Amino acid sequence: MEVGDLQQRLAGLSFDASGDLAGHFGRHTATAVCAFQERRGLRVDGVCGLQTWAAVVEAGYRLGDRLIYLRQPMLRGDDVATLQRRLGALGFDAGRVDGIFGPDTQSALTEFQRNTGLVVDGVCGPATIHGLERLGKRQDEREPVTVVRETETLRRAPRTLHSRHVALGGNGLHAVLSAAARTLVEAGAKVTLVQHPDQSEQATEANASEADVYLGLFLVADREECSSAHYAGHRYESAGGRRLAELVQAAVPAALGVHDAGVRGMALPVLKETRMPAVLCEVGPPERVVTRSALLATVVTKVLSDWAAHPCDQADED
Repeated sequence: MEVGDLQQRLAGLSFDASGDLAGHFGRHTATAVCAFQERRGLRVDGVCGLQTWAAVVEAGYRLGDRLIYLRQPMLRGDDVATLQRRLGALGFDAGRVDGIFGPDTQSALTEFQRNTGLVVDGVCGPATIHGLERLGKRQDEREPVTVVRETETLRRAPRTLHSRHVALGGNGLHAVLSAAARTLVEAGAKVTLVQHPDQSEQATEANASEADVYLGLFLVADREECSSAHYAGHRYESAGGRRLAELVQAAVPAALGVHDAGVRGMALPVLKETRMPAVLCEVGPPERVVTRSALLATVVTKVLSDWAAHPCDQADED
């Protein structure tokens, strides 16, 4: 990644780094990176690492810039997110709006092509874009059908932990996660532990297990606080993830005796790439977490039980 290229891409996204010399990563470029990270739901540190650079590249794509189709690795970008929103607004369920062209998006695209008399090839090119435009340019302002589907799926699911499948992930907390897994199994849940150090790999493992929900506990060494994040991006938010994050924050900080750092919608890999409601909870300091590991395991089970009972919001009815 060349600094000059980064500055040009940021400028194209309306993040001005022109106060620095071209090719020089100075204060203005760092400020622009921070502003971009904040806007995209990334960790705000002013460092353009692999995740931030990938997000910058993805943000530069507009619908029509390239052919969009299913391949490996999957295509990612704002053009894909725009396609997902437009298909969803028309009633074709492309899955969550995450900017990743996966099987759900391909299925929605081919169904749209079939219903509008286009060549059914699963490729979003000029003809498909023209078909979308013919149906109105304000489609992406409507709520995608996947929001309704996700909410209804959560509300119709069993209201207890019995037979629910939980994926527990994180880093540095094997003892806590193992204890939580045991208490969840005792409550009737099925549990899969996913502890690969890479967040994308954790998401892949959680997806492969077909879990109903993912909760990740990540240890932070330099803070006496607890914060929780759920997926939000491209004007889409996981209702089930937000609800779980709120429940985590209502219980875990008090149990650990640490500062409640709140809930935030983010687009971190483990949140963006999981296909189920997912929450990333960061807790610290290590010594506090370790000494209260048994209590934390019990609290995690209680939180997930409360979430299963009301997975969308406090007001949803049985």
